[in-house]
Amino acid sequence: MTDNNKISLTTRIMFAMLAGIGVGFAFQGILGGEPEFLIPLGLFDLPIRGLFVDGLFHVGGQIFIASLKMLVVPLVFISLVCGTCSLSDPKKLGRLGGKSILLYLTTTAIAITVAISLALLVSPGAGVDMPTTASFDAKEAPTLAQVIIGMFPTNPIDAMANGNMLQVIVFALLFGIAMALSGDAGKRVALVFDDLNTVILKLVTLLMNLAPYGVFCLMAKLFTDIEMRLIVELGKYFLVVVAALFFHALVNYSIMLKVLTGLSPVKFLAKMKDACMFAFSTSSSSATMPVTLETATKKLGANNTVASFTVPLGATINMDGTAIMQGVATVFIAQVFAVDLTLSDYLMVILTATLASVGTAGVPGVGLIMLAMVPNQVGLPVEGIAIIMGVDRLLDMTRTAVNVTGDCMVTCVVAKSENELNYNVFNDPNAAKDLEENLSASNSA
Repeated sequence: MTDNNKISLTTRIMFAMLAGIGVGFAFQGILGGEPEFLIPLGLFDLPIRGLFVDGLFHVGGQIFIASLKMLVVPLVFISLVCGTCSLSDPKKLGRLGGKSILLYLTTTAIAITVAISLALLVSPGAGVDMPTTASFDAKEAPTLAQVIIGMFPTNPIDAMANGNMLQVIVFALLFGIAMALSGDAGKRVALVFDDLNTVILKLVTLLMNLAPYGVFCLMAKLFTDIEMRLIVELGKYFLVVVAALFFHALVNYSIMLKVLTGLSPVKFLAKMKDACMFAFSTSSSSATMPVTLETATKKLGANNTVASFTVPLGATINMDGTAIMQGVATVFIAQVFAVDLTLSDYLMVILTATLASVGTAGVPGVGLIMLAMVPNQVGLPVEGIAIIMGVDRLLDMTRTAVNVTGDCMVTCVVAKSENELNYNVFNDPNAAKDLEENLSASNSA
């Protein structure tokens, strides 16, 4: 085994993230706000941005994200079919769905309540001048009826091709139920899906070898282009959102986990490191889903019959991080435009954002659509969103990590309630190294 394999995956990703941030700031200093910086090498000039930032870093980061997204649809479909066809009690599926949706909506309502309360306490919009050139083109959000109808695919292959996860989930559930009711034929097909599940999970571990390199590229490009000036100007808003995100992830989730399961929040959060770092670097719950599912089953001990349902559902409808941003943004915009909101207005914001977490699921640009919906409900100008969009990229990374943490917390709660949680795995600190051991074995082979 090489020295490289002795370093844990978590440590390698952390080093890659810090190195990428350092390189990004260094390149930002070299470019100095200019579109390009050329290093003369005699016969030719070496373009810093063209070769590294828009070349190596961009290509490397996008390949990493693409490789993760490549796994999402087959992983969700195969694991969900395997989990569903093994259910001996058909009523269990209904219980899983009911508990999961209720918990996801509850955590979202708590998240936005905390965000609004903290924003009212700090007043991040006080003293901020509204730019006269600010504009924002709001997209129309679908109605709840349209979303419910759209959950059922007319063409499941098209749903998989377009990555419509709600439709993929519904088709996988129906397919798994049909397999369970098909006797010997269903059992033969189930054996094939079990083998496919083993293969796809092996592919996950193989692609994790790209993680440190992909994270480095993503961080280097982001921090080369990020405008720190905007973060300083909107510092109070930025810090309020970050504080609310950390409070929700570290306090609210810990309390819910302890009260509803009796499990240790410290052990839970310690095992979330890899998934959170992936979520932070990719800014996508969907792209992080392979790692989230591995974390829920291999590190936290949730049975695949539960995790294969709750994790994809959470990646689709759990928007706690976005809800926090909405709550702070609503107070911020109201203060910037000097609009006094009443208690009923804030209750409307909480209700709208909570329902919107389901009502806009599976729609491209979900964050912007949800954010545009909320101010409209209380008569705030949507143009105010343009003020905060400049710092939203970094906040998006943090709230994705919060969303992923919420997915795993709900998975643990539901698995515990269904007696599908392996306490030995959850309490075993070495269980968190399973993925790294698989990677080491793959490298040694």
